[in-house]
Amino acid sequence: MEFGDSFFKKVEKKTKVSKDVILSLAEKLQNGNMKDEETLREVIQTLSKMTGKEVSKEKEDKIIHTIIEDKVPKNVDKMF
Repeated sequence: MEFGDSFFKKVEKKTKVSKDVILSLAEKLQNGNMKDEETLREVIQTLSKMTGKEVSKEKEDKIIHTIIEDKVPKNVDKMF
């Protein structure tokens, strides 16, 4: 699926997140090792900045542990 500039402009207007930031994060997710703690911390911190939501060190550690230990629910219904 390819996204055009109009799509990114709509997303940027709603979220205030630029196309470059979105593509950079997507590249990290696609090319990064999602079991690597450093990559996960970068992604969490980027998402935190993008959303304006602060993530405590404890919560960041818990998220990373959950991902590395492969304890992320496969079924979205179980996440909530």
